[in-house]
Amino acid sequence: MDRNDAPRAERRRLTHVDRGGRPRMVDVSAKPATARRAVAEAEVAVGAETLSMVIDGGGAKGDVLTVAELAGVMGGKRTSELIPLCHPIALTDLVVSIIPDRVASCLRIRAEAATIGPTGVEMEAMTAAAVAALTVYDMVKGVERGVQVRNLRLVSKSGGNSGEWHRPPETQYPDAARPRPKPGDRIAGRVGRHKPGG
Repeated sequence: MDRNDAPRAERRRLTHVDRGGRPRMVDVSAKPATARRAVAEAEVAVGAETLSMVIDGGGAKGDVLTVAELAGVMGGKRTSELIPLCHPIALTDLVVSIIPDRVASCLRIRAEAATIGPTGVEMEAMTAAAVAALTVYDMVKGVERGVQVRNLRLVSKSGGNSGEWHRPPETQYPDAARPRPKPGDRIAGRVGRHKPGG
């Protein structure tokens, strides 16, 4: 039976809307605290000259990558203040990294959030990626107005009753293969070593 043909009572309901159609914060008081993690990504499409300027750190507003990574972390920590029905949660980890991709002429943003608690961190990861992307836009709009923020998406989540979820690889980067960081690449605002499988 198609899920749309199932009796209304059997269909999945939106968790942030009560039976009367009113918005509500989900009660998670009875849920156990478990380790939870989520990864989100976004892209900022820029012209080749703008990308080179960002990589070289020559923008009028300073080091775009470091500022945007830091802004993403700050934004992720304030998710419950920005998204009305999100729970305030204690994050145990939040890392934002931006990798320039010259082939696709874009900046690839990856945010990973973690907590130990009764609710997930998908929104924190996505908010961090979105804020980092918007910060890149703000810092380069003076030299290129046509910048595009695109493909904000959840890549994976783990923990809780629903367990693990991973976006199929072919849908993660619709425009180009995902770049693999190489030794010496910028990772979370610093030069680091790429761990295999990381």
